[in-house]
Amino acid sequence: MDVIALVGPSGTGKSHRALVIAHKHKADAIIDDGILISDGKIIAGHSAKQEASRIMAVRRAIFILPGHAEEVRQAIEKVNPHRILVLGTSENMVHKIARALKLPAISQIINIEDIASKADIEKAQFYRLKQGKHIIPVPTIELKPHFSGFLIDPVQSFFKRSSNKRRRLGEKSIVRPVFSYYGKLSIDDHAVAAIVRKVVLEGEISEISNIEVGHLYKGDDDLGLKVSCSVMLTYGNHIPTLITKTQRAVRQAVEYMTGMMVHEVDIVVKALYVQA
Repeated sequence: MDVIALVGPSGTGKSHRALVIAHKHKADAIIDDGILISDGKIIAGHSAKQEASRIMAVRRAIFILPGHAEEVRQAIEKVNPHRILVLGTSENMVHKIARALKLPAISQIINIEDIASKADIEKAQFYRLKQGKHIIPVPTIELKPHFSGFLIDPVQSFFKRSSNKRRRLGEKSIVRPVFSYYGKLSIDDHAVAAIVRKVVLEGEISEISNIEVGHLYKGDDDLGLKVSCSVMLTYGNHIPTLITKTQRAVRQAVEYMTGMMVHEVDIVVKALYVQA
């Protein structure tokens, strides 16, 4: 099984072009926003576009909700596709999805800027930001059992051209998720720092200080977080084991609560507390 990926910021037209890219690269399955698509049908998974908030949508899309990854993994084994196309907002995201689904390493990454014009990307972003419209690359009839009440504009393209020359490769459907009506959601770095503090102090660490939360950017796209802090330990613990356990707990808690990806958790052991 081979795995390729299509990467681009949210709302730039990845799902709109997914069928074309899959056909061009002979991919017979697609992973998009939490669902496995094959032969124009939703085979397994739950779409992030059904979630009630952006945070839940992100968690759904990267397969960290309980049981979600396992369901899709089993379906992939059953379908046994020759090549899978994974869609994501960043390279880190598609690699994270591949790991969650225990797929082979991604062999090729295609960037949306390489296959779509600047004008088409801007048009896609307009429909996403101003009208809350999202595309799912399957026919309307396939979505009805999954999206009751969500469908608003089936089988229509954002990028209309001459009706005599336009060709369709498969059908697409447009949905408007509930969270599209809620406006923009921002999580302050102080909230992330509070999560880090609570998780660290719930373990075997005596004191934490100098918590810093940074962001990794690629252009205007926020790729995720980099967290650092200093701690004081009680003498007697195996330091490497304790720090590794703490790093894992911090990453899991921050990703679970915020939906943002954590690239690094750097911990400096600044002191040991030794009882007299």
